Amino acid sequence: MLVLGIETSCDETAAAVVADGRRIRSSVVASQADLHARFGGVVPEVASRTHVELIIPVLAQATVEAGVELGDVDAVAACHGPGLAGALIVGVSAAKAISLATGAPYVGVHHHEAHLYAALLEDPDAGPPLVTLVVSGGHTLLVAMDDHLRYRVLGQTVDDAAGEAFDKVARFLGLGYPGGPAIDRLATTGDPHAIAFPRPMLDDGLDFSFSGLKTAVVQHLRTHPDAEVADVAASFQAAVVDVCITKLLRAAQVSGIDTVVIGGGVAANTALRARLLDDADAAGLRAVLPSHELCTDNAAMIAAAADYRLARVGPTPLDGGIDPSLRLD
Repeated sequence: MLVLGIETSCDETAAAVVADGRRIRSSVVASQADLHARFGGVVPEVASRTHVELIIPVLAQATVEAGVELGDVDAVAACHGPGLAGALIVGVSAAKAISLATGAPYVGVHHHEAHLYAALLEDPDAGPPLVTLVVSGGHTLLVAMDDHLRYRVLGQTVDDAAGEAFDKVARFLGLGYPGGPAIDRLATTGDPHAIAFPRPMLDDGLDFSFSGLKTAVVQHLRTHPDAEVADVAASFQAAVVDVCITKLLRAAQVSGIDTVVIGGGVAANTALRARLLDDADAAGLRAVLPSHELCTDNAAMIAAAADYRLARVGPTPLDGGIDPSLRLD
């Protein structure tokens, strides 16, 4: 079973071929990070226009690397939400065009659902039930996967996503965009205990809040203009990691599930990954971490999720559209 996946929800143009929902035959990602860096964040119109320019060469590279032609794939899938409307349209339109041309069924995939499957691509023994922390620039949520395609949202951010907070703090520190990797690198030279930043909602349920933490960093820098930037970065990162891992393990305990997973762009953060491995081991839980390449937006996770969705639900009608605010039910 070969599935061609397409991902264009934000600023990565990606295509991949996955066999049987588990084996990656190819995975190509064209990032627009450098293009948007001058603006300090993603510009939706620029992102959608760039997807139009990149989608055909990215698809061509993915099929060549997989050793297949479009007519060889058994299904074609695309992320149909949530995301930027103009960006989503490019990927979904490309997938539907391939479906019409080849007769392969089309499958629309939820972006968050795909992140739940990213780690499963690299661990053949991993599978539901599991609790996943999806943490990225646009989203921070805890999801219990009781079985394939059966999800329960346990908690989510009430304001800023973790990745959004990383980007805003990095911009204030003058580190540029994207902020997550820049803070991650700088934090290795700082003291994570130098500044006692707050841990918002740490002991309050399973929802998240990072807006107050971001404000606390800004206020600290205004009152301590000579503060060591590396210490600020390390202390801010430590606060985010503390909140994320504490709530992930709490969600596992509440759900009675002994496998924990992380996904999304912030899941590539080295401090977050190290803390998860240490704390999960201490709690007697199994931790499954995707590679750095599968943390960021990619099409392999779209194809993997589509394989399970096609087998259990069937194809998506070609008149199905996009939904920039699509919820995970």
